[in-house]
Amino acid sequence: MSRRTRLSLYGLMCLLCVPFVFPTWWMVTASFQPAADVFAFPSSLLPGRFDLTAYRQASELQPFARQYFNSLYIALIVTTGTMVVSSMAGYAFARIRFPGQNALFVVVLTGLLIPSEVTIVPLFQMFQKAGMVNTHWPLILVPVLGAPSVLATFIMRQFFISLPDELEDAARVDGLGRFGTFYRVALPLARPALGAVAIFTFLHSWNLYLEPVVFLSSKDMFTLPQALTQFVDAYGGPMWNVQLAAATMSTLPILVVFVLAQRQFIEGLAHSGLKG
Repeated sequence: MSRRTRLSLYGLMCLLCVPFVFPTWWMVTASFQPAADVFAFPSSLLPGRFDLTAYRQASELQPFARQYFNSLYIALIVTTGTMVVSSMAGYAFARIRFPGQNALFVVVLTGLLIPSEVTIVPLFQMFQKAGMVNTHWPLILVPVLGAPSVLATFIMRQFFISLPDELEDAARVDGLGRFGTFYRVALPLARPALGAVAIFTFLHSWNLYLEPVVFLSSKDMFTLPQALTQFVDAYGGPMWNVQLAAATMSTLPILVVFVLAQRQFIEGLAHSGLKG
């Protein structure tokens, strides 16, 4: 393309980014403003003065640091568990032949068609009988064994199908068994797919809202999405500047992670074979 065409294309892309970037930019700038100035019209792209009161109140009104840690460690455990389960299940569906293989895989995929709202009541009853209500176990077990893991299994299966059979033949010649072939040959090659699974699983766990609302009742156990709804004044009205400050602290690390890892995410979804 010519230089003029490239500049025009970049200008158009920047223009199309405005509807997506402006809400995030407004959230960050409004978090530094007093509550009375948040909805001032016209909106200012830069705050008149940087006021850190809302950020201080976010930690004073709730155990925000503890809630931040809750979301972080739950997301890390869920991501690790999902990567382990999905990689092993995806490899089994892709490379191991057994009766009813395709039918069983279709049954597994139907988990994506069932909304989480449909299963939340029986899950609550099950975890209540197990004494796990108001603990983080439901937030760990449900995603690892539920729909997010099913989608991850599908991604891993599609990747492992693309591996040439010669790799497994060479591994068997070298004396590796089924698990050795998976662990030493297939899994190292699946890093792009594992990267994609890790990113969307972490984001899903980080943004999980329904399950924490149902299973958690103590503020010390809250995760960030649930905690963001608790910043209210004495009359029950939302404290917008404090909510925006808490949302900014919750969102910016995820944006940084996604920007840094977006190449692996796109490569993992588009990867369909081996690189030479």
